[in-house]
Amino acid sequence: MIYLDNAATSAIKPETVYKTLDRYTRLHSANAGRGTNDESLFSVNAILEAQDTAAELFNISHPQNIAFMQNATYALNAAILGTLSNGEHAVTTVIDHNSVLRPLNRLGNFTAVPADKEGFVSPYEIERAIRHDTKMIIISHASNVCGTVQNIESVSKIAKLHKIKLMIDTAQTAGILKIDNAVLDADFIAFSGHKGLMGPLGTGGLYVKTPKELEPVITGGTGSSSEIPEQPRVMPDMLHSGTMNTPAIAALSEGIKFVMSIGTDEILRHERGLAAALRSELMNMEGVTVYGRQDGIGTVAFNIDGLDSAETCGMLKDFALRAGYHCAPLAHKALGTEKTGAVRASFGIFNTYEHAQLLADAVYRTAKKFSKPID
Repeated sequence: MIYLDNAATSAIKPETVYKTLDRYTRLHSANAGRGTNDESLFSVNAILEAQDTAAELFNISHPQNIAFMQNATYALNAAILGTLSNGEHAVTTVIDHNSVLRPLNRLGNFTAVPADKEGFVSPYEIERAIRHDTKMIIISHASNVCGTVQNIESVSKIAKLHKIKLMIDTAQTAGILKIDNAVLDADFIAFSGHKGLMGPLGTGGLYVKTPKELEPVITGGTGSSSEIPEQPRVMPDMLHSGTMNTPAIAALSEGIKFVMSIGTDEILRHERGLAAALRSELMNMEGVTVYGRQDGIGTVAFNIDGLDSAETCGMLKDFALRAGYHCAPLAHKALGTEKTGAVRASFGIFNTYEHAQLLADAVYRTAKKFSKPID
């Protein structure tokens, strides 16, 4: 089977990631911060090194303000629920993931800005949605459905102009697009560790610009300030409740180093090139509809006319694809796929042009045989 579901997770990791995960699991699994023995301190240093590595990638000047979590969902929830606790208004977009929409729905005071039929959200529309009680703008850097990239530089300027906090969801772009926080000056950056950053499953994190303005959602043992009843208010301890998954965090650090050794510009060129090759083939096929923009990341969403996306995916069983709604129901309404979902092919650094061509050929054969006129 050819793996083309990198938007869900990068299934193939660099060898250094595997070796580090194995070494730490076997030899260095002491609990970080729970004691002063050498092994515990070794684990602490592994987390500190991972903070430094992530800070270098994102150009963050305070590595201690990066906390590691089990995925981007936890990071987004920590920032949203820990900031909008008093009923303040938030602005997000219809392209955003349920990891944003569901915590906002729980709080009940937000505006989801519309997108065009290619999944792009106008910064002007985001600015129009700002109200007197708006406290945060939350935006996905790129759509997990169709790969369309948003203009976060302009959104950052809008947030600063209106003195509103900005949170960027980089689950689909960390390790693929250049994310320079010295330029963006985001208040929060949520990232997935197991996708473009090439780390193990169960890794991710959150950068917090101003920790004192964030209320921890989860509290408990941190290994520090154990004598006080309140959660410590310093980073990363305030967000590091409970035992940390040090082997996975150390392996994530190696994944980030691998990304930096290649460079995000080269990774984007490769993955976007594969997506462009597939998109070009699909757009010239009768009975196939393609969604999103040419200048997105390495993700292509498509349908065979008249078929549900799950049916199409089942027929393309030699490829690991994803069908359905991708935890982003409002995005499908914007793209016009709310009734069928969409088939998503998402390329990674280890995919090749042969993979793109083989999928294109398989879609052609399937569409020729099974496509149906759209009513």
